[in-house]
Amino acid sequence: MFALRREMQAVAEYSALGDSRRLGQWLERLEADYRKIGEMVPEWQDELELELFERMRKAGSPEALARLQRKLRRSCQGCHREYKLVAALRYRTPDFTTVKVESSESMEEETYSAVMKRLTLLVNRVKIASVDGRRKAALDALDALQVRLADLGESCQACHKESAARERILGKAAGDSLTHVRAGIESDDVRSTGRYLGEFAVRVCADCHAIHRLQSDLRRLLSKR
Repeated sequence: MFALRREMQAVAEYSALGDSRRLGQWLERLEADYRKIGEMVPEWQDELELELFERMRKAGSPEALARLQRKLRRSCQGCHREYKLVAALRYRTPDFTTVKVESSESMEEETYSAVMKRLTLLVNRVKIASVDGRRKAALDALDALQVRLADLGESCQACHKESAARERILGKAAGDSLTHVRAGIESDDVRSTGRYLGEFAVRVCADCHAIHRLQSDLRRLLSKR
């Protein structure tokens, strides 16, 4: 879509400049990319205004070409109004069913769903054991939680090629919260443990879910239609 906007602009500019050679080249690019819409989403094929391109090539003046471009742009805007949100959710949001998380303990790949359930279990186990004064059980659960979080962080590379995205969620702030959780468990400070465990849940779990989970759930619902 970004290429289409650029190509529409180039066509308008070279038409105004009277540069027929470059105008023809950009018209070819525009038509080729416009046709790809129907290839990517076959059900949109009938919505495309393909006949406009031949008329644009034969336009006798910049004004005539501009009118045809406006007609093409209106067809784009109509499609955007009807399909933009659906297309963004379906084609530009993550599909976590295809992403696997490799366990550093078993070296086996696990589904995101299984990993999320395990993380929830471990966070709750830390809380339960710390409240009931079971220090070793709480520390063991915390150790396991940190291992699984490290494994989860490696899977971020499936979509995010730069480490900054992972650091925002699973970086220093998350690590600092869990360091305080550990200190609270070791000193039998239930209040401190609960405070920093809650802080971790907001910084990591809630923030990640706010970015990814809602969109992913909506994508899955649309895919079932």
